[in-house]
Amino acid sequence: MSKSHKVSLRSIVAASVAAPLDFEERNHPRIAAVETPPQPRTLKQRAKQMSVYLEPPVYDQLRDIAHAERTKIHPLMLEALDMFFRHRGARSIRQLMADDGR
Repeated sequence: MSKSHKVSLRSIVAASVAAPLDFEERNHPRIAAVETPPQPRTLKQRAKQMSVYLEPPVYDQLRDIAHAERTKIHPLMLEALDMFFRHRGARSIRQLMADDGR
């Protein structure tokens, strides 16, 4: 049975040193790949989540309205927030999004 070869620090360092570049590679560096533009983030990635605690009758009524209008609760909540902003003299959601560049 042969004895296993001991690894020395010198052999590790020697193996990690890159081989010298030949003449072609020194004079003609490789062209870096062109970066692709970042993909737009989804609403879930860019939005802030907020919990709303509703009394059961309020939630039931909101759910019934969403069902009757064949929509989800989220757009109804955004519509309500937009009306709230308008009532308070603040900018609308559309104006806020336009100013933010989305």
